[in-house]
Amino acid sequence: MSAAPQAVLRDCRETPVLRERGQREVFCGLTGIVWLHRKMQDAFFLVVGSRTCAHLIQSAAGVMIFAEPRFGTAILTDRDLAGIADANDELDRVCATLLERRPDITTLFLVGSCPSEVIKLDLAKAAERLNGRFLPRVRVLSYSGSGIETTFTQGEDNALRALVPSLPRSEERQLLVVGCLADVVEDQFRRCFDALGIGPVRFLPARRAADLPAVGPGTLLLAAQPFVGETVRALVARGARLLASPYPFGAEGTTAWLTTAAQSFGVPAERVRTVLAPLEERARASLARYRDVLAGRRLFLMPDSQLELPLARFLNREMGMELVEVGTPYLDRMMVGEELPLLPAGVTLSEGQDVERQLERVRAAQPDITVCGLGLANPLEAEGLTTKWSIELVFTPIHGYDQCGDLAEVFARPLDRRRRLAL
Repeated sequence: MSAAPQAVLRDCRETPVLRERGQREVFCGLTGIVWLHRKMQDAFFLVVGSRTCAHLIQSAAGVMIFAEPRFGTAILTDRDLAGIADANDELDRVCATLLERRPDITTLFLVGSCPSEVIKLDLAKAAERLNGRFLPRVRVLSYSGSGIETTFTQGEDNALRALVPSLPRSEERQLLVVGCLADVVEDQFRRCFDALGIGPVRFLPARRAADLPAVGPGTLLLAAQPFVGETVRALVARGARLLASPYPFGAEGTTAWLTTAAQSFGVPAERVRTVLAPLEERARASLARYRDVLAGRRLFLMPDSQLELPLARFLNREMGMELVEVGTPYLDRMMVGEELPLLPAGVTLSEGQDVERQLERVRAAQPDITVCGLGLANPLEAEGLTTKWSIELVFTPIHGYDQCGDLAEVFARPLDRRRRLAL
């Protein structure tokens, strides 16, 4: 059971965390390929897995069979799983055929899955072997997207972490934004940084995987996503320094995020206000039309994407929603430490998942909206509860000032749908 709210708590940093270790209901880390392959336009993601893995990625991406996306699956057959065929020889053959057919590929990711890890296929060794054959034209990297080891957004973290050893070294003072952003959002942030006089600014991942940013003691890290903790730790080990900040969701979060960068580069406070105030005012105007819809509504966030804490902060502070429970797959205090003080004291925080127990709390609370995975949404809707798919919050551009209205609408839309169905 969750701890009862205590009046003596000053903010959410002191709130006891309900830690659950039971059955989970989440996508595996392979799902991250869906947005990573769109971002890195010269990279290819080759999943070494089963037909089930292929169907998952194909369905999640919505790619038609005659399209030529930047991902695919090297399917492990019964012969591979039984050890009759040499899986390493087969993988080398598939990679050679792929790279011959697609000369635009400069970075090839070998992505581990449950089947490849069950048969102990060493993709790190395979990448090393293939690099000896294809470097410098193509760099081959490996990471795990297995559902045994990863959940949903951890796939992106593992992919970016795989890039870190290849980053060149630099002593230059620079800002490195870590975490995949839609191109339109990246362009908006770049304009903000330019207006503030912050630079040079680089992004990981870049739009071309071959354009690797340098890293070193002069590199300041600004995380754009709360789920890139292992990548950040690997960059810190290379000498970079993390700038702790709330995340750029909503007007308040975006201002805080940009201000953190500005202060680290010594930008005068007056210039920060001059540049950001009009943008924040416009963002707040876009939020106003949804506040009446969301204010006072009770929200339950189930653990799925690790976006839960910053989204809860935005919805509570800027949209007036009441937080019933905020769940997250993993509470990484290094990455979300600046979000905790902004959450109301006494809110129930949960880490990990025990699906049945969590569903019991949802049914008992009867929230106005429940944010959860696809596998739970339909059953809850059938019980009369209103839900929002958490996966949509990863696929949709929701960072920054210009996306504030879109972010609020994501949560207002299911409530409006429920109202229309009730008429």
